[in-house]
Amino acid sequence: MRVISLNAWGGKLHESLVRYLLDADPDVLCLQEVTRSVGVTSDWLEYRDGSDILPQRANLFDEIKAILPHHDAFFAPTARGTLFDGDRQVWSEFGLATFVRNSYPVIGHAIDFVHGDFSGDGYGEHPRPRNAHCLRIFDYARSQPITIAQLHGLRDLAGKGDTPARHAQAQSLVSLIRRIWRPGERLVVCGDLNLLPDSATFAALAELGLTDLVTSRGHTDTRTSHYTKDGRYADYMLVTADVYVAVFDPVAHPEVSDHRALLLEIG
Repeated sequence: MRVISLNAWGGKLHESLVRYLLDADPDVLCLQEVTRSVGVTSDWLEYRDGSDILPQRANLFDEIKAILPHHDAFFAPTARGTLFDGDRQVWSEFGLATFVRNSYPVIGHAIDFVHGDFSGDGYGEHPRPRNAHCLRIFDYARSQPITIAQLHGLRDLAGKGDTPARHAQAQSLVSLIRRIWRPGERLVVCGDLNLLPDSATFAALAELGLTDLVTSRGHTDTRTSHYTKDGRYADYMLVTADVYVAVFDPVAHPEVSDHRALLLEIG
């Protein structure tokens, strides 16, 4: 089973992103920063927040769904805000997307907010709402389920250090996982957590038996050359001890975002 987690950066590097996903052929794909703009026909829109300006694919969710026709697709928006189509403002949803190859049936899943709640009339002030998606799927080859959860952790303009909001987010994430996961079964948790490696969030997740593969295997960088700030940690992949890790790679090339894809092959 091949699992990929990636902050898709709104599809800014669209051509490279699509080519990579076709070549990588994941069984489970967990994407963060995914767009869907219902009724918008333009391919590209623009996100504007002060000096922060970023091109976005208008309908990245639909585009990824089209190139993965044999996957069940789930979209979990955190908010609907405005992007720009030239001078015209249009509504666009933003959030998580999960794709599961249809040979792995989804036998349980839950989506819920771990910080804030859905905003339908704007993205809101930072730190903006965040949700998580947890799926329990059946692995016919192993004749047993496996649960996979993904999160795009809240972004605090003050940095990635621990805060009361991040402590609450961790507890909400653990509660969501416990709704779906059965203790004694395999568990994977991944995403752009927006955390430092010493965050208390990892202690909360350790209570579920989870260990992070990025830090425990000596990796020090989950960003690409498109990210020029200090602090190279953002994305993490955690597994329980019963997950046999055949391959784990924070993919340096190709660069398909300002984040590296995290690739996990489970034996």
